[in-house]
Amino acid sequence: MINISIAGNTIRAAVLGEFTLADYHEFEQAILAGLKLDGKVNLLLDLRDMLKFTVDVAWEEISFGRAHAADFSRVAVVAQQQWVIWSTWVSRMFVDAQTQVFEDSEQAENWLKA
Repeated sequence: MINISIAGNTIRAAVLGEFTLADYHEFEQAILAGLKLDGKVNLLLDLRDMLKFTVDVAWEEISFGRAHAADFSRVAVVAQQQWVIWSTWVSRMFVDAQTQVFEDSEQAENWLKA
């Protein structure tokens, strides 16, 4: 399940449980809407409650990231599980954005606003 909100050029998404392809498509639509409004977007991804993601999500993330590599300013990922942190660092190879991992959502918010 995914919860998404858009405020200005910042898109916030929190994943709860399994991150499915349907969730990722919803996330993509939010990004595309944000791009139409403000050009480049900032992302705050809260993955602390994500239990797993499907292989098709991983593939879609790579494809979408490569297609929109220059459309992001900053990407803040809130995570505590080591495997999520590692996958974040791998994903940053596909986007041209400042990417940072945080354990706390308040720190992530402050970094996005800086």
